Amino acid sequence: MKSYPALATRTPLTGGVRLCRPVQDQPATTLDSPAILVMTDLTRVTAAVALPGMTVDDANLYMIGRGVRMLMVLDEQELLIGIITATDVLGEKPVTLARERGVRHSEILVADVMTPANRLDAFDLQTVQGACVGNVVASLQRARRHHALVTQRNSGGGGVEVCGIFSLSQIARQLGTPLQSPEGADTFAEIGAALARQ
Repeated sequence: MKSYPALATRTPLTGGVRLCRPVQDQPATTLDSPAILVMTDLTRVTAAVALPGMTVDDANLYMIGRGVRMLMVLDEQELLIGIITATDVLGEKPVTLARERGVRHSEILVADVMTPANRLDAFDLQTVQGACVGNVVASLQRARRHHALVTQRNSGGGGVEVCGIFSLSQIARQLGTPLQSPEGADTFAEIGAALARQ
């Protein structure tokens, strides 16, 4: 095994040590910023995933632990078969299924409540590269979705792979303003008006 020398440390930390601050000349994210700035890039961040046989309770705990509100659901070949969101897990669907089946809530599986892959919204990476944040927000609002996937042709050229994720809650954090959920916002103009008040 290769040997790595330990790094020298600076001790003690005395004499009024300050914290670094974000670079101030970085432009704030706005609706006109490039969409790619608010996309979770799966070539840089490992996707949070679930298996279809996982219980919804376990999926919820995993989301909390990862600090996410959506998991990609993969089959045994690691192919995308759907997504499950915090809304899917904590909403009425698992409760209704448990009641209909006469089972405990803890017996409801991810496969029972996930959104199948063939019902997911996805943007092509090339489209995203030419879009702005406002386009993404408008698209999520129109589709009444909290998340959308970004896809590209894989390096072999034979298939499609998910390379990014858009999350309405993450976009709101980066914009520094709350965005109404897709169920609550009637128009993109309402979102623009909310941002203008900031």
